[in-house]
Amino acid sequence: MPITAFNQATKRHLWLFWVVASLVLVAGLGLRDPWPTDEPRFALVAKQMVDTGVWLFPHRGIELYSDKPPLFMWTQAVSYLLTGNWRIAFLLPSLLAALGTLWCVVDLGRRLWTPRVGLYAGWALLITIQFVFQGKKAQIDPSVVFWITLANYGLLRHLLAGPAWRWWAIGWFAAGIGTITKGVGVIALLMLAPVALAAVLRPLHGAMAPGGAGARLLAWTRMPVRAGIGNPRFWLGPLAFVVAVSLWIVPMVAGVLSSGDPAHQAYLNDILFRQTAGRYSRSWDHHQPFWYHFGVMATMWLPTMFALPWAIPAWRRRLRRLDGRYLLPLVWWALVIVFFSIPAGKRDVYIMPALPMVCLALAPLLPGLLRRRALRVFAIAFAAALTLAALGVGLAMWFGDPGFERRLIVERQLTDGAHQLTVAVLAIGAWGTAALLWAGWKRPYHGLIATLAGLWVLYGLLIPPIFNDASSARGVMTRVAHTIGPDAELGLVGWRVQNMLMSPPGTKDFGYSVPWNRQLAMGLAWQAQSPQRRWLLIQEPAVPDCVDRSQAKVGVSNRRNWWLVPYSARVTCSAAPAISGIDKADLD
Repeated sequence: MPITAFNQATKRHLWLFWVVASLVLVAGLGLRDPWPTDEPRFALVAKQMVDTGVWLFPHRGIELYSDKPPLFMWTQAVSYLLTGNWRIAFLLPSLLAALGTLWCVVDLGRRLWTPRVGLYAGWALLITIQFVFQGKKAQIDPSVVFWITLANYGLLRHLLAGPAWRWWAIGWFAAGIGTITKGVGVIALLMLAPVALAAVLRPLHGAMAPGGAGARLLAWTRMPVRAGIGNPRFWLGPLAFVVAVSLWIVPMVAGVLSSGDPAHQAYLNDILFRQTAGRYSRSWDHHQPFWYHFGVMATMWLPTMFALPWAIPAWRRRLRRLDGRYLLPLVWWALVIVFFSIPAGKRDVYIMPALPMVCLALAPLLPGLLRRRALRVFAIAFAAALTLAALGVGLAMWFGDPGFERRLIVERQLTDGAHQLTVAVLAIGAWGTAALLWAGWKRPYHGLIATLAGLWVLYGLLIPPIFNDASSARGVMTRVAHTIGPDAELGLVGWRVQNMLMSPPGTKDFGYSVPWNRQLAMGLAWQAQSPQRRWLLIQEPAVPDCVDRSQAKVGVSNRRNWWLVPYSARVTCSAAPAISGIDKADLD
C-alpha cells in the first residue's frame, strides 16, 4: 500500500514547494494589462459582460463572439466582481488554474505512491517552461489544463486508488466543464480507453494462462470490474458529464430558440459546429506538420523532458507488468498526441494538457534518475545557459550598439524603458549567477530550481511594467483620451481588440470582422453627424488619401501606427473615399 501520510521532513518540503510555486506564479499579478494575441479579446468580452449584464451571448464590440465558449470569460468577469481590479481579474483564473493543476498532481502522486513522489511530480511540473509561461498568461489553456487534470485526478482516484464513486463523478463533471471551456476538454475521457479495451477482452479471461504475462493480463481485464461497469453507480459519471455540459448549452440553446434572432442562430451554429468539429477536421489556421508537437515537447517541456531517454526503458518495464499507475497516464499521453496530430492546425499550447500526467508518471522514477551524472550535468548546464544568456544580452545592451535601444523607442515607444530593460535582464543574470554559486556541483537541482524560480519572479516583477503601455495599447489610448477630452466621442476603424479594451467609455465601433472599407464608410458618416464632438482613430493602412495628416495625430501601439482624425482633417473625403497602401483583399 502507498504511504500517504506526511512526516515532518516532507511537510517542510511541501511548504517550501507551495511557497516557491506561489511566488513564481503570482509575481507580476496586477502589474500589467492584457497583451495580444488572445488576452485582450477575452478580457474585452468579460468586461462587456460586466458592463452590459449580457453573459449568455458574449460580444466583441457590437458583434457576437463565437470563437470560444464563454465559461473562461465568465471566470474573468466574476474575478472582477470579486476584486474590482481588471489588472488582477483577467489573470486570476489562470493563476488559480495553475495552482489547482499542481495540487492535483502532487496529491495524486501521494495517493498512488508516496508523499515524496507527489512532491517530485509537482516540482517536475513547476520547473517546466511551458507550464509557468502559460500560467502567467490570461489565455484559456491554463484553465483547460486544470479541468482536464482534475478530470484525470477523479478518474484515477477511482480506478487506481478506489473505489471512490464521488471522485468518479467529479472526474466526469470536470471533463464536462473542460468541454464547455474549450471543446477539446473532452479528451480527458480518453483516460478510459484502456479500461474500455479491458472490457472488450474480459470475456477472454477464462482462456488466459494463470501465470506470467497471462496473469498480468488477467488482472488487467478485471479493471472494468474495478471501474464499476455493471454497477448502477457507474452511470453517475456520464450523468455528471451531461449535467456539466448542460450548464451552458441548455440555457444558450433555449435563448437562441426564444429570441428568434438570426444573429443568435448564427452564433449557435458557429460555436457548436464550425468552431469544434469544423475547426478540427478542416483547420483554417496554424498549419503545421504532423510531427510538430514532438518538437514542442522536446523544447517547451524542458528541463523536465531531458529525463525522457532514461525514463522510457523504466516505463517499458513497468508497462510489461501492466501497472495501471503508469499504463493509464502514458496511454492517455499517447492518445492525446495522436488526437492533436491529426488536424492540420496545431499550436504549442494544444499539447499542454498532457504535461501533468507525464510529470506524474515520471515522478516515481526521479529519485533514481536524478542520481545519474548526465542529468546532474544537464541541470547545471541548463541553468548556466540561461544565466549566461541573460548576462550576455544585458551586457550587450549596456555596452553595445545603441541601435537596439533606438528600435525599442521607435517600435515600442520606450524612452528610459530601454535602460530599465537592460537593468532587468542583468538582474536576472546576476540572480542566476548567485544561485549557481550557492548550489555548486553538489546540489545541481537546487541551483536549477533557484535559477528558474528567480528568473520567473524577476521577469514578472520587472519586465511587464516596461512594455505594458506599448503592448497593451494603454499608452496610445491614454493619449487619445487626453487629446479629445472627456466630452468628445471616439470611433474606431481597423481596430485591434486592445484598443477597444483601453478606450474611453462609450467608444463606438463599426464591427470587428467587417471589412475596413465598410468600417471607414460607416465611421465617416457617424462622425459627420456631430463634427465638433466626434473623432476617428484609424489604423494607418486604412487612412484614406483625403485626410490631411498634418491635422491628425499619430501614435504607436503593438508596432502599428494609429491616426486620430478630427472632422477638420477630412479635407476632400467623400462618402466612400479610396484607401491607398492596402490590398483590396485585406479590406474585403
